[in-house]
Amino acid sequence: RVVVINVWGQWCGPCRTEIDQLQKVYDATRETGVAFLGINVRDYNRAAAQDFIADRGVTFPSIYDPALRTLIAFGGKYPTAVVPSTLVLDRRHRVAAVFLRELLAGDLQPVVQRVAAEEPPGPT
Repeated sequence: RVVVINVWGQWCGPCRTEIDQLQKVYDATRETGVAFLGINVRDYNRAAAQDFIADRGVTFPSIYDPALRTLIAFGGKYPTAVVPSTLVLDRRHRVAAVFLRELLAGDLQPVVQRVAAEEPPGPT
């Protein structure tokens, strides 16, 4: 599967704008083998983060990671201080795109569709 990872926080102004755009891209691409995962960071009020997702009708999964452990597991290859940020992983889970800013659906969707249209990996 192609995977889109979005790093967000309910305290982040650009994240508040971007989340609806991400949901649009998720809705438009999930049937083509695209998965989304949100990573909620530096947000020490879990209830506020959960309310943020519920209030905006976000249907893709998001994990609560205030200590940034998930991002640290990427081995320091991507900034942990940039929120929002979005990674697009191809079907082999290689990084195909990195966005270190707020996204509009028009920015993200063409990239996701291009990566999703790539030939799936063959048997190894």
